[in-house]
Amino acid sequence: MFVDEVKNIGLKAGKGGDGCLSFRREKFIPKGGPNGGDGGKGGDLILIGDANVSDLVEFRFKPHACARNGQPGMGSGKHGKNGADKILSVPVGTVIFSSDSGDMAAEITAHGQRIVLLKGGMGGKGNETFKSSTNQAPRHTTPGTPGGEGIFDFVLKTIADVGLVGFPNAGKSTLTSMLTDATPKIANYPFTTLHVNVGVMCDTPEHGKVLIADIPGIINDAHKNRGLGLKFLKHIERCKALVYLIDMAAVDNRNPAQDFSDIKNELSHYDESLLKKRSVVVANKMDWAGAEENLRIFRRKHRVDVLQISCANSAGLEELRRKIFELTQ
Repeated sequence: MFVDEVKNIGLKAGKGGDGCLSFRREKFIPKGGPNGGDGGKGGDLILIGDANVSDLVEFRFKPHACARNGQPGMGSGKHGKNGADKILSVPVGTVIFSSDSGDMAAEITAHGQRIVLLKGGMGGKGNETFKSSTNQAPRHTTPGTPGGEGIFDFVLKTIADVGLVGFPNAGKSTLTSMLTDATPKIANYPFTTLHVNVGVMCDTPEHGKVLIADIPGIINDAHKNRGLGLKFLKHIERCKALVYLIDMAAVDNRNPAQDFSDIKNELSHYDESLLKKRSVVVANKMDWAGAEENLRIFRRKHRVDVLQISCANSAGLEELRRKIFELTQ
């Protein structure tokens, strides 16, 4: 199960401990002064980005989390112990929204990034704090303040260098498996891919690490949440570059030239800035009968450079790798 969105997560920071009302009670000291200690601070609720966490499935089954309360102050001037922080590890690329207002509360974009989402309450003051020359026996204390709390929605937007976009059965999963170490499910029917697959194409001193994401779910009217719709379009936002994968074999009576127009239309309706990303148009299945003619028609309608490949015989894959490196530099 790949979970990239969880709603109505109840989170709460710890309450501060109350201040203590106490006076010294020792033998031979009949009028001991005030010695009530302060309460401890409540624990913070903290989010930490963790590259080893792949999705939000943990929050699907544990939708509540609380930090520890601070302990109350004690006599003999003893301060209460601070409450332990509650630390939640979330995938890199997680965006946190307030369920009530819809406003963004936090965003995790790097491994090890640490954000205090909710601050713990402050500890109350014991009566020892209020002792003065004019008030030598204060009976006044303050309670600990409540910690922050709220209901939040967690949304994972995959961080990848390159996103593969195309209609179902264009060959995105096959290409991902050939370019990277990912092992997506591959079959000849729509919506075989039900979650984003991310693989590493290269991790060398020369080129560094290049992450490629197979973005499923793009069909006509995906921006209106048709089909898998918005569930996956959000993952394209963080990609540095896009690879438009077009099925030149025209399987299922598709029109490659129209497919490219439809894909750009869906992206522009979702977010026009996506069309400004660096990109390459890739014609797949060029080993099929009729692919050359479909490519000629495609080029007459769209004045763009097209890189030709075939996943079946690996033709053009090395050139595509070089192009991807160029796009991500």
